[in-house]
Amino acid sequence: MKSAAWSEILELDLNEHIDLAAGIWESIAAVPERVQLADWQRQELHGRLQAYHRDPNSGAPWAEVRQRIARSR
Repeated sequence: MKSAAWSEILELDLNEHIDLAAGIWESIAAVPERVQLADWQRQELHGRLQAYHRDPNSGAPWAEVRQRIARSR
């Protein structure tokens, strides 16, 4: 990364930092096949998917989890 670009990023306010991070993440998520996983990560995801298939009702939707986290603060 060019140092001039980095110094400009450091001058951004918090909301701009968040927007930038979200934009970067969205650009990565747009091409998931390019994200390389370590073997342990692949195994973890496989295990979680198997657990979901065994009992799809055992989890909770993200919105519900996020609310629980927010209430616990």
